[in-house]
Amino acid sequence: MPTTSPWITDELSDLRDMARSFMSRDLAPNVSKYLDQHHVDRDLWNRAGELGLLCMSIPEEYGGGGGTFAHEAVLLEEQAVIGDSSWGAAVHNGIIAHYLLAYGSEEQKSAWLPKMASGEVVGAIAMTEPGTGSDLQSITTRAVREGDEYVIDGSKTFITNGSQADLIIVVTKTDSAEGAKGISLILVEADRAGFRRGRILDKIGQRGQDTSELFFDSVRVPVSNLLGAAEGLGFIQLMQQLPQERLLIAVASVAGMESAVAQTIAYTKQREAFGRQVFGFQNTKFKLAEAATETKIARVFVDDCIVKHLAGELDIPTVAMAKWWTTERAMAVLDECVQLFGGYGYMSEYTVGRMWADARVQKIYAGTNEIMKEIISRSL
Repeated sequence: MPTTSPWITDELSDLRDMARSFMSRDLAPNVSKYLDQHHVDRDLWNRAGELGLLCMSIPEEYGGGGGTFAHEAVLLEEQAVIGDSSWGAAVHNGIIAHYLLAYGSEEQKSAWLPKMASGEVVGAIAMTEPGTGSDLQSITTRAVREGDEYVIDGSKTFITNGSQADLIIVVTKTDSAEGAKGISLILVEADRAGFRRGRILDKIGQRGQDTSELFFDSVRVPVSNLLGAAEGLGFIQLMQQLPQERLLIAVASVAGMESAVAQTIAYTKQREAFGRQVFGFQNTKFKLAEAATETKIARVFVDDCIVKHLAGELDIPTVAMAKWWTTERAMAVLDECVQLFGGYGYMSEYTVGRMWADARVQKIYAGTNEIMKEIISRSL
């Protein structure tokens, strides 16, 4: 991984060493097991919490590390280096915790963030529904107020951390007569009556990630579980937080590109064909030169986005550019890397093949790349 990014500090370099050690010791040896069982072991979260690798960008007063987005980026980069997509830490740390920090009441933050930081609680956010993807205004999950409670009915799908989540932020309609203004975010604890988990979905890639179906059958929660000062703020909250989610995806894309290119260079230098190194062929050198160039450009762009985000200056169109462009380029670079590995690149035991399959969904989630281009076009 690069050590010259402008946002890297000595502290972050030390964190990288610790994160790399954690990944090599606790995650990498279990990747095959996680792929087979379609989820990480639950105690992985607790071990990460003990090391202080959870909620690093959450203030210390709520049990977090008191760091910034840069701390989450380092952890995500080191996870990408080993080609793992099973552990949903980026969602837990960089997304769920920040919804609570930004919109939660003091009681909600004090109750949940320390437990998320320790690994006692795993977080998820339930946006997508079987009939609704990027068009969040068309969700059908409903929360009807009855006295001091909301009664929630509906279903969600493609939910990261779904099978292990202890706390779910549910995107729901509190006013069916309104579009975006009728959306609210409500906290649902997994032990609530009427909440149940469906199957862990059988995906083409990211097979170790417990992406699940969730069902809400007259789930009753107190009105105090509403996230935010009033009903109807959910869509605004989502729009404010989605840029960080999209930047996380761009970070993972670039780190994956860097790792794949490094693996491919090493492989082509030790693999022989027709009596010489595969790297010795002009086509190999040219393809890797192109891949290295695209990866470098992507790194410079994402580093600039991180610097701007840390300064509070990253605008929505720019992060949309970063999300769609890096995910597109990652797929192109990974495809070339698989090609240079030959038949071995298509074998699941080779990391580069898994990375290729895992990366495809990055063009879809957190808003499809088509939606990203629509967002950008509105700023032109």
